[in-house]
Amino acid sequence: MKRVSTLKCGSFLLSVTTVLIAVLGAGLTSNCQVTKKEALSVQLANQTPASSPATRKVFVERSHTDAQGETMPYLLFVPAGYDKTKPYPLVLWLHGGGTRGNDLKLLLGHGDQTGIGFFARADNQAKYPSLILAPQCPQNKFWGNSDSDHPTNEMRLVLEILDRVRADYSVDSGRLYVMGMSLGGYGTWDILVRRPRTFAAAIPICGGGNPSKAAVIARTPIWVFHGDEDESVNVSESRRMVAALKKAGGQPRYTEYKGVGHNSWVPAFKEPDFLSWLFAQSRSR
Repeated sequence: MKRVSTLKCGSFLLSVTTVLIAVLGAGLTSNCQVTKKEALSVQLANQTPASSPATRKVFVERSHTDAQGETMPYLLFVPAGYDKTKPYPLVLWLHGGGTRGNDLKLLLGHGDQTGIGFFARADNQAKYPSLILAPQCPQNKFWGNSDSDHPTNEMRLVLEILDRVRADYSVDSGRLYVMGMSLGGYGTWDILVRRPRTFAAAIPICGGGNPSKAAVIARTPIWVFHGDEDESVNVSESRRMVAALKKAGGQPRYTEYKGVGHNSWVPAFKEPDFLSWLFAQSRSR
């Protein structure tokens, strides 16, 4: 595997049920297709290593119910030694298509090498203590619709959950981050447009958005990842968003992996400055 380039272009009704669950991730798969390349996605997802008992982490399983009675389950990680008098960064994770449904354990299927398990790992939390929020999209639904002026019902629920967590915990309003892969990559682009002044940085992996809306988020630090042999989400989806951002005066960072298909999140999480870049970003409160 060779990396083509890393370009630095210019620069409620609330219903809560709490269950402690250990992140073991063994035997769970998380394919993230947005087209019908299911077999390819499953194969790639099964290559993701599971977490080991030594890196076991505890999340809290919750469910949000809105005023109309619609619900969305989500996982929340609170750092060890949480101190409500100190502000903490928050990472919002939007999963891929293969982990849609109503079983939150599916979100843990990538172990501690990528996704939420990676952020919750003890060594990473020691350097970057942070809250981790991971909602779950229902089957056959989508995080976003970039062609619409209105958020999908699922995105509306995500925003409500985000607002609730920010109200309940000591969250640093200048250090909110959003990222996702595949279906969640599309969701990342979508939520940025819905809340352009909320996030300090974003990492959309093998996703896509609406280039005509790039100017709204041009000033947000964004690191985009994609594989040039992705058969599920064509690499042109990320390329055109990066081009639109630069045209609007933005300075996106773009990493495209040569010979990589629909699993570019695997090398992305191995980038040496992946975490340091993300947590270095902040915006004025």
